[in-house]
Amino acid sequence: MTPEDAIVDTADRIAELLAAGADPQTPLLGAEWTVGEAAAHLALAGKLMADIGAGKERPYGDGTPSGLAAANRAALTAFSQRDLVLLGAEIADTARAFVTAAAARSPRDAVLTPMGPMDVATLGSYLLTHLLGHGYDIAIALRGRHMVTREMVAFTLPFMRLAMPRVVNADAADHQACYLLRIGHDRFAVAFANGVPTVTDAPPRRPDCTIAIDPVAFLLLALGRWTAPVAMARAKVVVWGRKPWLGLRFPMLFTAP
Repeated sequence: MTPEDAIVDTADRIAELLAAGADPQTPLLGAEWTVGEAAAHLALAGKLMADIGAGKERPYGDGTPSGLAAANRAALTAFSQRDLVLLGAEIADTARAFVTAAAARSPRDAVLTPMGPMDVATLGSYLLTHLLGHGYDIAIALRGRHMVTREMVAFTLPFMRLAMPRVVNADAADHQACYLLRIGHDRFAVAFANGVPTVTDAPPRRPDCTIAIDPVAFLLLALGRWTAPVAMARAKVVVWGRKPWLGLRFPMLFTAP
């Protein structure tokens, strides 16, 4: 499977869930949105991403989690469509539109996105991450099978690595620590200096804490769908090193985008 296949496959599976006769007023677990609102958001975001992938300028929020949330609320207020079949078709269509637009450009072309500047390849990773997060919510609400798999998560890591320094919260103030993350077969380091994280392929020094985590658990934890205690209780994460207690703190240093 390629990253492009992952985007289209995830969008199609979301569309299938939405076309199965669900009530758009079904609430999402632990969220303020309904299934209809989540689907509308995905349709709007898909068009946004496709436009950005095609080289269009689409300002949206201020790049912070709170700014994105405000932009999402405003967009949903202005967009009244809640027919799940139509929204599912739009989600699938815009995913394909993005893949087509991105194929016409170099993967290294720079674009400006709601999460700041990145290249086209990372924008695709961003789109997939977004689809998986909200698709997971929809699947859980409708008691369907979610689409977050180890293979899919691997394609989200370019965006997740880029996003980490952009979603650090106040809990990271003055934090000093070096983490090594082992996510399935993938490895990367996050080193904090005075509360500012730098993400690199290898740790710049001996890690204070190594976190080995199942890829699915990593994405659900990073997106705020799971908590660290839940991931640990399900035996999906193991920590060790000179300061293993930092493993529990690590996810609390970020606000889910």
